[in-house]
Amino acid sequence: PDGAGGLVRAEGAEGVLARVLFRLTARRGGLSFLPELGSELHKVLRERPSARLAAAQQYVAAALEEEDVTVTDVSLEDNGTSARLTVTLIWQGEQLSVTTTL
Repeated sequence: PDGAGGLVRAEGAEGVLARVLFRLTARRGGLSFLPELGSELHKVLRERPSARLAAAQQYVAAALEEEDVTVTDVSLEDNGTSARLTVTLIWQGEQLSVTTTL
């Protein structure tokens, strides 16, 4: 939103981060016309606590495989009932980071 009732197109690094966040937070299979879009990160908290980080890394890699980015780190701050996921990535030589809550 542009603050005046319109929309602003996100470009460059901002656009990449917006697409990455969308791919990470959308449930895979949730859009019938794009069933491969999204992630399965909503399943992370169903895993054993010791397996959650590995599952998050796997789900992030699958969700971002079609983006032109390289994931360099996935971290998970888990409190048992929710988790904070931070993904660090490289896009065109620039390090970017996005954080979301699971």
